[in-house]
Parts: sequence; structure tokens; C-alpha cells
Amino acid sequence: MHPMERSRVLSVQRRLGSRTTVGLVALATAAALGVVAPVAPEQAAADRTGIRIDLETATVAQLQQAMSARKITSEELTNDYIERIRALNSDGPGLNAVRVLNDNAVEEARQADRDRKRGKVRGPLHGIPVLVKDNIDVRRLPTTAGALALADSYPTDDAFLVKRLRAAGAVILGKTNLTEFANFTTNGMPSGYSGLGGQVLNPYDVSQTPSGSSSGSGAAAAAGLAAVTIGTETSGSILSPSVANSLVGVKPTVGLVSRTGVVPIAASQDTAGPMTRSVYDAAALLTALTGVDPEDPATETSKDVAGTDYTAALSKDALKGVRVGVASTPSGNQAVAFNRALDVLRAQGATVVPVTVSTGGLPPGILNYEFKRDLNAYLARLPRNAPMKTLDDVVRYNTAHAAEGTIKFGQTLLEESNAIDVDDPATKAAYEADRDNGIAGARQRIDAALAAEDLDAILFTGSGSAGIGARAQYPSVAVPIGYDPANGRPFGMTFLGTAYTEARLLSYAYAYEQAAQEWRPPSVTNPSLFRCVRPGKWQRSCAP
Repeated sequence: MHPMERSRVLSVQRRLGSRTTVGLVALATAAALGVVAPVAPEQAAADRTGIRIDLETATVAQLQQAMSARKITSEELTNDYIERIRALNSDGPGLNAVRVLNDNAVEEARQADRDRKRGKVRGPLHGIPVLVKDNIDVRRLPTTAGALALADSYPTDDAFLVKRLRAAGAVILGKTNLTEFANFTTNGMPSGYSGLGGQVLNPYDVSQTPSGSSSGSGAAAAAGLAAVTIGTETSGSILSPSVANSLVGVKPTVGLVSRTGVVPIAASQDTAGPMTRSVYDAAALLTALTGVDPEDPATETSKDVAGTDYTAALSKDALKGVRVGVASTPSGNQAVAFNRALDVLRAQGATVVPVTVSTGGLPPGILNYEFKRDLNAYLARLPRNAPMKTLDDVVRYNTAHAAEGTIKFGQTLLEESNAIDVDDPATKAAYEADRDNGIAGARQRIDAALAAEDLDAILFTGSGSAGIGARAQYPSVAVPIGYDPANGRPFGMTFLGTAYTEARLLSYAYAYEQAAQEWRPPSVTNPSLFRCVRPGKWQRSCAP
């Protein structure tokens, strides 16, 4: 089959049915209803002929309460998300955030409903639809990393983290689009673009980047195309799209979440993590994702925190007595929002002190060294009939099929990594020196700043912690802090800590979030994008 034809066969549109039931009522946006804050389940959920839960604002806790109260089933909720994806992702504004749906999602939801009736509820994610990034293995779905070369690449099993989601009772709704090969194809590729999936749009402002590489997960979570989503990060690919799409994003300590069954960039820095609309949702999702995986040795370092319930650490009083170092000095409207956030931290009992954390001058990055080695190891796990066996196969395929759009923006990073022989003694020595010195240097800078002022965390504007946090393998939590009054574009900030301090960072973000109440859905800040996809009578002001 022709590659472009395969991409159409695997597209979201072909995997959607023609369901046009009252599920469309779930598309009623907060702007249209005059609602800003999320509504409670008892208000949002009604009988099957009335108003549904507002999927754009609903939290995991609200959805779980509605299912427990039998106001809605997981099957109905899953179908409503599928219908919302049809209306917003494939039609309407065409966000292009969801690349493929799981054909078994509705049956998985039915099973969750059957388990619930038998009293077997596995936790806060039971029956909750989740979208995962399309570099994460889900059985019976291709794992493409957005590349035409991998359009027919089917794994034999779920990724370890997907198994953890299933064990928690989650429904795997499908996969999100991404920047191709997690933004390691070429320099200058637009964030959110892939040769197979096309361009993701930012629902807060389609003229702006959705940021990468977890752009599809970011846009999908922001637009309410799933209750929660999973992204992956090597250096900024969870934090940056979380800020750009007004989300809570958790970049975990390397080793907290298994990478088995995830298309890699570099094992020294890769991790998967939550992208959600609230801190509680992120904590619930992180709780489900973690666990020691014998196939990923890095997870052995997380054994002391295995089984942590990250929701248990959440408290509105978590900032009392906490010392937070501020490592950013933004300007303009961003500074106004950031300073307002600092005032909230102080009001909640935190001491805020300025600190300097140098983020430049570290040893050269190691992604080029590790990519070929780690990608080849991933490809070697695939079935014998997998279309690609090595990075060299991918490079050759892309070159041979360039006329079909495989390398619209080039493949410089793929070629550079493919040319490196990390087993060459001199190359290996340089790589290991840069890797080890980079990790040690980044950690020393962060640890020294924390120790000098007796700090509990360091705060950056936007996703400013991404680069140095990635080199250090340390965790960060991003949280929304407002919107630019000039154009409605989101602002965020990021808490950075030392290894395995996710519970602490989430608690700080939660206390801030609950006090500030800054988050708004995209239909409120960008109503024109959603106006003509509301259910009901067609408006003459809308295009035909």
C-alpha cells in the first residue's frame, strides 16, 4: 500500500463512526454557557437526554464522581470524547491533535463499567479516557513517532506505562500527534509537525506554536479531547507545550516512569509524564504511571518511591513555611502575571527569594550520540515484519520517498546521529565525558542554589527549567499563571526540584493553583475558534 494511503487508512477520520447522538451536547463550551470555572458533576451531569458533563472543563475527580453516582458510564463518556474529537480535531477548527483512535476504546470502557458494577474500582483513573503520545506503544495500534517510515510499525505489546494505565482501570482512547521523532528529525522543523500526522494547532491561538514535541498531547488536553494525556520529554517537550497550552505538566525524574516501549531520543534524559488541566489530575495520572520495570534499569532508582499516591500530598496549605527561589526576571505582560503569581505564593505562606541558576555553559549535549543507539534498540524489539530495523533504514526510506513528504523540512539530525559510531573508542570517550559532566554540572548548579538559600524548590517563568532540569535528570512541574491581556495567550511557571521530589513540587503547584484560580479553557480566551462548532442551529455568521 502507498505510504500516503496508509496514513489515510490510519487517520482519525477513518477510525471514527458516524455517531451523532446527544453526545454533541458535551461540546457546549464554557464561553457559550457563561461558565468559567469547572462545574461540579452534579451540576454538569444530568439524565441521558439533558446536559452532559462539560468535557472542556471536567476534572478526573468530577468524572469519577459522576460515574460513581451513575450519572454517566465510562462507555458514554468515551463515546462523548470520540464525538468531541470528531468535531474539534478532524472537523471544525481541525486541531489535528489526535492522530489515531483505539478501535477497542469503547469495549475497554464497557469493561470498566462492568467492573464498577461488581465493585471493582481500581482508583481515580478507573474508566477515564486517556490519550498517549504516538511514540508510546499500544498494542494493535501503530507506533509511528509521526514518521511515514513507521506508518505500519506495530509493536507486539503495550509499553510498560500503558500497562500501568490499564492496571489503574484507564481507557486508552488513542494516540496524539507530535513533532516527528519527538523533534529530533531536523533543525527548524515547526513544533507539532510530522510527515505522517501533519500540523497540530494550538487551541488558545492557532497562529502560535503548540510547542513540542508533545504538541498533540498538549492541544488535546487543552481542548478537552480526553480527560488527561501523556507526553514525553527529553528537554522541554512536556513542559514547553504545557505552558503553551495552559496545562499542568509533570516532567518526572528520569527513572520514575519506565521508557520500555517508547520510541527514544536519549536514555540519559528521556521520560514520559502527565499533561492535564489540573494539578490533581496530574497527580492521579503520575500515581498510575510509576513502577519499577525490570526492562528499564533506571527505574530501579525509584524503588523507594514506588507506589506513592501523589494525590495524598496535595494540600491547600502546602506552601506554608516553604522557601522558593525565583530564577527568572520576565518582562512585559508576562512579568505582570509572574509577579501576581509570586504574590499568591507569599499570601499562602511561602518565602520568595531571588536566586541565580546558570543554565548555559554546560558540556555539549549528548542527544546525537545516544539517538541511533537507543532507536536501534527500540526497533530491535519489534516483530520480524517491522518495516524499519535501524535508523539507517529510516534515513534511506525518507530519502527514497521525499516526494511523498517524508522530509519536508529535512532530516539533518537523523543523518548526523546516523553518522556517529558511539563504539569508536575516541567517540565513546568524548560522549561519556559530556554525558557524565553534563549531569554532574547541572545537578551541582541546582543543588548549590537550593543549599545556598535553604530552598525547597526553584521557580522559573514559562518552561525555563527545562534545559538544565533535563541534563540533571531532575523533576519539574509546570502550572498556568494567566493569559496575556493583549491576545489571550497562556502564561505559565515551573517548579524545579531535586530527584524524586515530585510529591513536594505537585503540592506547591496545587496550593498555588487552588489559591490563584487562574486557569481558563480555550473557548473562553479564544471564543472565535469554537463559536461555529457549538451544537444547535447553524448561525449565518459561520462559514458554510
